[in-house]
Amino acid sequence: MSRSQAALAALVFGAGIGSLATEIAASRMLAPYFGSSTIVWANLIGIVLAGLALGYWLGGKLADRHPERRLLGLIVLAAALWVAMTPFIARPFLDAAVGNLDDASAGAVIGSFFAVLLLFAPAVVLLGMVSPFAIRLAITDVESAGEVAGRFYALSTFGSLVGTFVPALILIPLVGTQRTLLITAALLAVSASFLLGRKVIVLAAAIAALAAVPPGAVKAEAGLLHEEDSLYQFIQVIERDDGRRLLHLNEGVAVHSIWRRDTVLTGGVWDAFLALPPLLDRPLRRVAILGNAGGTTARALGKFYPAARVDGVELDPAVSRAGREYFGMEDNPNLTVYDADARPFLRRTDERYDLIIVDAYHQPYVPFYLATREFFRLARERLTPGGIVALNVASVPGDDSLLDGIAGTLTHEFDSVAVWPALRFNKILLAFDEPHAAGRVRQAEVAPELRPLVQLLARQLRPVTTKAKRPWTDDRAPVEWVTDRMIVEYAARGGELDEDFLPTRPRP
Repeated sequence: MSRSQAALAALVFGAGIGSLATEIAASRMLAPYFGSSTIVWANLIGIVLAGLALGYWLGGKLADRHPERRLLGLIVLAAALWVAMTPFIARPFLDAAVGNLDDASAGAVIGSFFAVLLLFAPAVVLLGMVSPFAIRLAITDVESAGEVAGRFYALSTFGSLVGTFVPALILIPLVGTQRTLLITAALLAVSASFLLGRKVIVLAAAIAALAAVPPGAVKAEAGLLHEEDSLYQFIQVIERDDGRRLLHLNEGVAVHSIWRRDTVLTGGVWDAFLALPPLLDRPLRRVAILGNAGGTTARALGKFYPAARVDGVELDPAVSRAGREYFGMEDNPNLTVYDADARPFLRRTDERYDLIIVDAYHQPYVPFYLATREFFRLARERLTPGGIVALNVASVPGDDSLLDGIAGTLTHEFDSVAVWPALRFNKILLAFDEPHAAGRVRQAEVAPELRPLVQLLARQLRPVTTKAKRPWTDDRAPVEWVTDRMIVEYAARGGELDEDFLPTRPRP
């Protein structure tokens, strides 16, 4: 390979890294504002693919008209400058977008679409132009055209693999999203220098130097105690004026854990699980919490049911660390935390539980593989005789589509199923491995602070008798589709999402 072709090959490899590194960083930058649902990912992947396709077409057309090495170098340099600029203009743009779209029924769909289109698509289009342009410059005769094209597209694809795994596994967890984008931009500028000369190295160094600029807080709030990008999500811990600490993940709409210095009760959905042990025919001994987050439920169980051993299962170790530092997770000596995905944990463990709590939200979705017959069959196998599986399921007033889908599926695997409409936007589904178990409530053994909750449970618990004609399975569980339609239709009716409170403390 000649020196000229080697320079083009290096440029193509660098552009491949840049295109996918930009996409991975884009997903992390969007998550705190719009979440990381399938819709957001569909917008990101779709627009990136469309941008690459447009870039391929433009690059080939431009290369035929102006087959100049310097022009190709300038294209890559322009992409480098755009990527370097993105983290500094993205946050004001995204803050404005979220402010205008937070109340819209399709805010995440619209906001993420235009965010990707305006912030990231231009760089992707420029990088898509590189391969066809470089191939046009590298071909010296028709007989070698296929070999040159194959080699360059292989280099581009290999670069894309590097651009996928290195940011996701190393750079973002190590230095954060902003610095990952700046490192990507500096790499692109170095790639451009192969065609534009060494003077561009100075610009690459200047871009790299911007990595020293401290990243700004994402959607910063008063009382920010902790903020980080983990391997899985964006994490914030906020302390309110009244001393409450809140755990936000990704878009920050939902609160995933609450800590209060003076009480383990929260007034939220976490308290509802404390009312369930009186449904057992024996004292509570073993509990599994699938979706432990910051340990709010586990902490409360430690106070009201001190004899119970709790296995808290949390996918993200960074969330568990935040739980230990800010949410009193270690206040319960009987809590054992497992950094694992919920379903693989259940499959591997040999333990049997009196109560299995499924609270593994990835706002606003229940993971589909925790809502299928196969999962419920596994959960039943991990229950002690007479045990209970409890699921926190989102709903909106007037639409129980998601609840009905999960409840109807549960009835295929459990002897009895009941629903407790504990909160306006949260229902607790209970599954029992014996019939008529929902009718018993041992109120005499309840702590005084929990009696209003247990009385509410006894009054409101209703059996589920309708079996789903087509229960959800690992092959087909339309959780995202049902949830999206439920939220959009509710918002279209003029509904607003707000906080709910249980009668364990007054509404603030």
